[in-house]
Amino acid sequence: MKKLDDNTLGRLKLNILRGIVYAILIFLCFLCLFFFYLMVINATRSNAQLATGFTLLPKEHFFDNLVNAWNDASINIPRGMLNSLIVALSTAVLTTYFSALTAYGIHAYDFKGKRLAFTFIMAVMMIPPQVSALGFVQVMNKLHLNNNYIPLIVPGIAAPVVFFYMKQYMESVLPLDLVDAARIDGSGEFHTFNTIVLPIMKPAIAVQMIFSFVSSWNNYFIPALLLDKAELKTVPIMIAQLRSADYSKFDMGKVYMFILLAILPVLITYILLSKSIIKGVTAGSVKG
Repeated sequence: MKKLDDNTLGRLKLNILRGIVYAILIFLCFLCLFFFYLMVINATRSNAQLATGFTLLPKEHFFDNLVNAWNDASINIPRGMLNSLIVALSTAVLTTYFSALTAYGIHAYDFKGKRLAFTFIMAVMMIPPQVSALGFVQVMNKLHLNNNYIPLIVPGIAAPVVFFYMKQYMESVLPLDLVDAARIDGSGEFHTFNTIVLPIMKPAIAVQMIFSFVSSWNNYFIPALLLDKAELKTVPIMIAQLRSADYSKFDMGKVYMFILLAILPVLITYILLSKSIIKGVTAGSVKG
């Protein structure tokens, strides 16, 4: 009887703990969706209506804000979105490919200093980009690479966080026997990586491409330091430019509309590739 009571009590504690976890997750999901909902609602309100305060109901100025933002003389939204797409897509491709290649080199080779190389890469991950930003901008100015997308794209190759994820995933799904068999068959290292390793890494590559794309798309700090020409500015810079307009020209409805337009490509990417995200996150935890 006592054993039965202990089992019942244990199940009761487990159910309570599970209920608390679910409640916290539901609350966090509500917060995320609620603020996104507010942004959509605010994109339907005029600047005067936004000044009156908070509301949960949409208004009738959605298309007015869309036209005003799209035709704003100080910014070029289609050009800005194209610029962000070029930078974000290029960064995502280079980041994932070279991070996977680096992870393959650390995983598949035994060489002196292997542990030191891994430790060094992990140490670099601890350095925030703001620390090296001033020196980086000075070097780019000396190389006359300001108002150029190269400093925004090429440094993305060195991505310690992506490398670490690829390395952990590779240890789970890539047996070294497969690499050795390819070498015995006469396959070159790059051929082995491109034709054998990359297909196995597809879920991880999909996840990191999405995250790298979103990170680059939302990046404001470095582009704002390097890009001065209007035709080269990316979406975050243009949003900041709208927000910093003088009071007589400031239109918060237009700002909310531009933010909504800027989020749509990221949202569509997540919706289309959500299965790849889930598969890539979960597959790496299962030994292949």
